[in-house]
Amino acid sequence: MADTQPIRNQTPEDEEGLSKEMQELLLTLPKERGWANQYLYKYQGHWRHADTLQAVISAQRHFDACDTDLILLSFPKSGTTWLKALMFATVNRKRYTLAENPLLSANPHILVPLLEHIIYTNNQIPDLSIIPPPRLFASHTPYPLLPESIKTSNCKIVYICRNPLDNFISLWHFANKARPEHLGPLPIEEGFDKFCRGISSSGPFWDNVLGHWKISLENPHKVLFLKYEDLKEDIVSQLKSFAEFLGYPFSAQEESDGVIEEISRLCCFENLKELEINKTGRVRSFENKSFFRKATVGDWANYLTPSMAERLNNVVEEKLKGSGLSFNLF
Repeated sequence: MADTQPIRNQTPEDEEGLSKEMQELLLTLPKERGWANQYLYKYQGHWRHADTLQAVISAQRHFDACDTDLILLSFPKSGTTWLKALMFATVNRKRYTLAENPLLSANPHILVPLLEHIIYTNNQIPDLSIIPPPRLFASHTPYPLLPESIKTSNCKIVYICRNPLDNFISLWHFANKARPEHLGPLPIEEGFDKFCRGISSSGPFWDNVLGHWKISLENPHKVLFLKYEDLKEDIVSQLKSFAEFLGYPFSAQEESDGVIEEISRLCCFENLKELEINKTGRVRSFENKSFFRKATVGDWANYLTPSMAERLNNVVEEKLKGSGLSFNLF
């Protein structure tokens, strides 16, 4: 930001540490109480927490994408952790043996860091040019708010989405881990109403998904659009196409040797969840274990009433109408 000196003890708790420029911007934006009790601010049609919005704008100004960069984009809690692991393992499979893979000792969110939650947070402006290619980054930022260099360079973008019913449930559980203990869990009805009205970090859900869907149709060589459910159904063929798109295709010999299956097993939910690092470590304010809950399809049916599911289904159908994108919700 232009003024990077944090202003403290003059603002609400969730706005402390922000630059003066950001504090002035927040005064002009609509805001709603977020899921974890901090405010969400609506900026150019999308909702973000104050500190994350500052990082998003900082990334817009300072991130210089390279043609060799690989960028993983997603709406929060849509399979990001899994795809980060698959991306890292696939791209680095000739650099590390399975026994020495960094995924065994580091959380995927550390190995493929989020621009707005790790790299540019807390007024950091790191020198990323020292990282050797291929650089792996991630973001939950909607397409219109991405750094221009990501859009104009030849870097590859992979976007993963998940059916909105399961996505909501996963997001609700995750948000409750960030809520102050004295407040207790966010009532599911309240969180659901916010989600249906588009009020969630990086939301609205449909705008985030639709923005990347449209770009993937316009430029399929630039953006690969994946669905979490398709990965769950056939990880081997999906991973093969994924590697090809990234520019790291599996050779016939690798396929014969079962390398695709080995990477799939290394990165599977059950394996990652049981690693010591993912039982005890932390990524910023979150325990690593909070990134591993169930990883199942259809879990929403254990939480949402039929009328709630119908409401969200109707909202999403209306928002995606005419786009060619749909979800099998029932």
